[in-house]
Amino acid sequence: MDSVLEACYREACRLDVEAFKPGNVSVYAEGHGMRVAHFLRSAEVSAPWLCRFDLSLGERIYRAMRATLDAVGCNTNLGIVLLAAPLLAAASQSGDGNLRDSLRRVLTATTREDAAWVYRAIREVEPGGLGRVAEGDVREEPRMTLREAMALAKNHDRVAFNYTFYYKDIYTLGIPRYHNGVYRWGDERWATVLVFTALLRRIPDTHVERKFGKRFTEMIQAEMLRLESLLLETDTPEALVPAIRAIDARFKREGINPGTTADLTVTTLLAVRLEKWLSSAGSEAGRVSGT
Repeated sequence: MDSVLEACYREACRLDVEAFKPGNVSVYAEGHGMRVAHFLRSAEVSAPWLCRFDLSLGERIYRAMRATLDAVGCNTNLGIVLLAAPLLAAASQSGDGNLRDSLRRVLTATTREDAAWVYRAIREVEPGGLGRVAEGDVREEPRMTLREAMALAKNHDRVAFNYTFYYKDIYTLGIPRYHNGVYRWGDERWATVLVFTALLRRIPDTHVERKFGKRFTEMIQAEMLRLESLLLETDTPEALVPAIRAIDARFKREGINPGTTADLTVTTLLAVRLEKWLSSAGSEAGRVSGT
């Protein structure tokens, strides 16, 4: 099972960089001092740790990030790892095949030890825009569970928001847009672009806002509104590459990297794969039992 879950995670990370998501690193355009190879290598080395279910959730996150830093020397995937770890744990424990119910149980069961491991990971990664807070500061020992700590940050960090509300963005927006894109075009790469565009249009990217405040929020959402409209009007999304290239160049000139939106996009792709795997595993079990 672990090898299947690792493959689901690596595939989601690979597809993310194969899609042309403006402002992010992709096979179409690298940037921000990072290359596609950094992200693929990060996925490769973090996958085994995320599926070490003999370790606590927090330690899996820490070990995955430590492996990433050792391999590529920079923070390519903190948000991805934070969001992927509970999903993978949920898939490994989902006896009834209901991934989101299992996810709720995983998140509700987080501990202070999990928080301590995650705080350590965040301190070592040093993500951009990390400031001090009165309660739950990662530079101090946690006095609460990981999910409780995330709840304190939910209004200014979208990863924390999704821990708090059981991946609301993924289930109410990301996954429906993915299926809409696959239905329209039969192409996961362009479905990924649609997911990213829909998320960034509606949800200000908290990585960008930690760096710039609200300076670029209105411009980003206007660009995503235009791009989403173009995507939903075309049967040939490849024709939009020049338009996306122009947006991507503008974002990168300004230093705009919608990293949190990319994290949510990868999580959407992972959730879709895990749902499919659980569904097929359940069907196979039914055939074997004769039900």
